[in-house]
Amino acid sequence: MGGNQQFLTVFLDYEKGVDGSGIHLRHLTQKSVTSVLHAETDEKVPGQFTVSDFFRILHREIDFDIGKRPGTFGGIDPLQLHQSGGVGTETVLFDEKGPGAITRIWMTTSDKRGTLRFYFDESDTPEIEIPAYDMARFPATVGTALSLTHTHYEDELSKTGGNTFFLPLPYARSCRITLEEPDYTVKIPRYYHIGYRTYDNGTNVRTFSLKEVRKLTDKIAAVNRKLLSPEMYADGTECTRTVTPTSNGTTSLHLPDGSKAIRSLAITLSEFDPADLTEIMQQTWLRIDFDGTRCVWCPLDCFFGVGTGAPASSGWYVSSDGKGSFTSRWVMPYAEHADLRLEKKSDIPFTAVITCYVDDFDRTAQTLYFHATYHDETGIPVNNDYNSPDNLDWNFTTITGHGVYCGDVLSLYNHCPDWYGEGDEKIWVDNDTFPSFMGTGTEDYYNCSWAPVVPFATPFGGAPRADETSSHGYNTFVRTRNLDVIPFGQRLQFDLEMLSWNPGTVDYRAAAFWYGTALSEATEKN
Repeated sequence: MGGNQQFLTVFLDYEKGVDGSGIHLRHLTQKSVTSVLHAETDEKVPGQFTVSDFFRILHREIDFDIGKRPGTFGGIDPLQLHQSGGVGTETVLFDEKGPGAITRIWMTTSDKRGTLRFYFDESDTPEIEIPAYDMARFPATVGTALSLTHTHYEDELSKTGGNTFFLPLPYARSCRITLEEPDYTVKIPRYYHIGYRTYDNGTNVRTFSLKEVRKLTDKIAAVNRKLLSPEMYADGTECTRTVTPTSNGTTSLHLPDGSKAIRSLAITLSEFDPADLTEIMQQTWLRIDFDGTRCVWCPLDCFFGVGTGAPASSGWYVSSDGKGSFTSRWVMPYAEHADLRLEKKSDIPFTAVITCYVDDFDRTAQTLYFHATYHDETGIPVNNDYNSPDNLDWNFTTITGHGVYCGDVLSLYNHCPDWYGEGDEKIWVDNDTFPSFMGTGTEDYYNCSWAPVVPFATPFGGAPRADETSSHGYNTFVRTRNLDVIPFGQRLQFDLEMLSWNPGTVDYRAAAFWYGTALSEATEKN
């Protein structure tokens, strides 16, 4: 690379914007491990990129069938093979040309034996070699915030795996990821998602190197600390109000006028019976109007990412102490006016202290509004006949207009005797004729693997609630996106396949977090 390519500490100044792709980049400098790491914890509005920057994801299930050509992709896609000097046959998991960066790798298997290799910029020599199908064994210190070990993971190499890996891997010209199997005659299921973004040809990207990333130990440790213990924004103007909402009443808080942004929001409940917390949080809705448009309309339990019962949970954007205190770190800009309301739909008494920190915001014509939208449905049928023409794709949300998709909550009651989430997520972006994002199962989408799910928390979401080991009863998932946000220009549609281990029904409550214009709209059925 040229001598003018510095290993920059900071290059991204995130502010949500909108253009033909839904996002905008103000500062275009070199993209590197350090700069993208900075983006993981940037506290401005996430997701500002050039028109031609966009996110892609490659999801695959590899199921090796004895007697078939080694490595058939689930019987769907033909195997790609890579031969390099001194290395045997390798299955190609990912192969992308042009400048870009891998932003998320999720993978799991029932047997971690094998060898992963990462080749950058057409090199025949792998920059990264992992003697296992296991990103948890990455040959550099990454930290628990950027390398999430799944709850069913077993240390022994021949046993169950599961990891979600968030250390960015930038490349200037190309990236190829391969897997060499220990024995191609043995059937070992392999599941993976690789999320990545691409850049304009000519964009200055410094390719990942282990030598350099090992010099970033302090930086990576600082990112881990910040992700695991996020601080609440406490500058600007503190806006607070203590309220005792009346039955079926509305309480309002008008925020300072001008080009501003809500930088943090906290709600603390008191003077209530703990047995009533579930109903209070489900029957009290948060509404926020920005410049005369209702942008946030969501029950408190889903807005704060915890779902039915409002259990304890901790993440980068939303958290709960499980006792009635809740925080949000979403940045919510507005041009002139903002009004926050609590709308109570029950007669259960409680007192709430609402605290917002509002600060000046350097708004541009490209700035988007934060949205939180919700809908629910009961008695949704799930089926274990995966080839039935009657199987349902349930619409999680459909957003029209342009914007950036940043996360979601799925809170549910499972009436089935066991696992309900075998179906894949499908996310269509703009004019897709096939989903841009095609997953491998509900738990995989939410950064874990292998049912049944047990409660867990990470900076990027988790499972705040899972009542029974069978998966029957109440369950909640949350996922928030940092580097893996999804921009869209005209439309985004997010569906879930309703597949299960045994037939039955589920009741779903779904909230979506996204940025869009005042004219952008999302599915709201409740």
